[in-house]
Amino acid sequence: MSSILRVNTLQNTNTSNIITQTNATTLTIGASGQTISLASGASSSGFGETYNSGLNWTSTLVTSSLTVSAGVGYFVNTSTAAITLTLPSTPTFGNIVGIVDYSGYASTNNIIINPNGNKLEGSTTNQFLSNNGEGVLLNYVDITRGWIPTSGINEGTNALEPNIVSIDFLVVAGGGGSGATLNGGGGGAGGYRTSTQSVDSGTVITVTVGDGGSAGTGNPSLAEAGQGGSSSISGSGLTTITSAGGGGGAVNQAPLSINGQNGGSGGGATQIGSSGAGNTPSTSPSQGSNGGTGTATASENTGTGGGGGGASANGGSAPNNTTAGAGGAGSASSITGPSVTYAGGGGGAGRGSASAGGGGSGGGGAGANNGGTGTNGTVNLGGGAGGSSGNTGASGGKGVVILSMLTTKYSATSTGSPTVTTKNAGADTVLTFTGSGSYTA
Repeated sequence: MSSILRVNTLQNTNTSNIITQTNATTLTIGASGQTISLASGASSSGFGETYNSGLNWTSTLVTSSLTVSAGVGYFVNTSTAAITLTLPSTPTFGNIVGIVDYSGYASTNNIIINPNGNKLEGSTTNQFLSNNGEGVLLNYVDITRGWIPTSGINEGTNALEPNIVSIDFLVVAGGGGSGATLNGGGGGAGGYRTSTQSVDSGTVITVTVGDGGSAGTGNPSLAEAGQGGSSSISGSGLTTITSAGGGGGAVNQAPLSINGQNGGSGGGATQIGSSGAGNTPSTSPSQGSNGGTGTATASENTGTGGGGGGASANGGSAPNNTTAGAGGAGSASSITGPSVTYAGGGGGAGRGSASAGGGGSGGGGAGANNGGTGTNGTVNLGGGAGGSSGNTGASGGKGVVILSMLTTKYSATSTGSPTVTTKNAGADTVLTFTGSGSYTA
């Protein structure tokens, strides 16, 4: 047996309306200020899609990085440092997360949003809030678009923006080894290049640091001086920067080539033959300079070699039979804070009692005379080796790669054990790679 109850309004015992038939097309459930909820295990239909989570704001301020939960809103205090919020790892349709810059420091210390392997506006790249007082509601839709902002306050052009990191780079290659036998040429400095580029957060930057070139030798084991190894940076979305190794200095001993080698900076010549060309391969702006020429003499006790090229100046050409050419000067950089000069060329050797050439500023080794061995190029400055007047040359200095960025953008994720320092009262973080490795922006 069934029955029908006909009423326009159903009230509770406190005379508050529970269900009201307002008119022929409108039915109101509950009264103003009341909460309508489903019992545990119950479901709804006919109301459109039901969100899997509501949004409840937590009163506890976020002061350090954390993984957030669906259905929760967070007030984030970035007054002292940037904070990373990692979204849930297994979101489902309708999940919602609220994020607001509580302290008004987001333009200085960004709120970084990590999608945790899922999509955030169609990308797995971190994004961030970068305007003071900015806030956003994120709703999870599907695996294609992932989390999508559905509303925002105080936002820029977009409620969310990719976390872009601007990085200054210094890339110095290994210096060239020096020539030997009587008046060997100085080694050319490693190529010197700088760059400032912006990359997305999460980009892996591969760093290669070139070794110094090997020493040339005369009798009885003849060998040309080695070119330094190249240094480079590369990564997705990054313009690859490669600095070429310095050219080896000339060896004055048949049947070896008597010419200085090409490279980032060119190697110096002996008393005969030609010097090496710098900026090889060609880059703009130039990464190095040419080596210098030597001078010939009829006397077996005199004669001089040319200096290796440096980052900012050609290697010195021997001015006469009694004075060898000096190494070319390097270039100064303040990327680590104080000004440091890199990539100086090696000085040429003096035959017999002829004066040897001095090393170029920036780690260039000095040449030798009277059968002596030149000075090695300075390690991690990319200096060229000084020329030898004995049977064994000197080795070029290893290169270096340095990165500098705002400390608020520093991820602290690297391989290869770079040295980490700061400058500008801690505002910038500097990574110095003396060996190959990587940095994740």
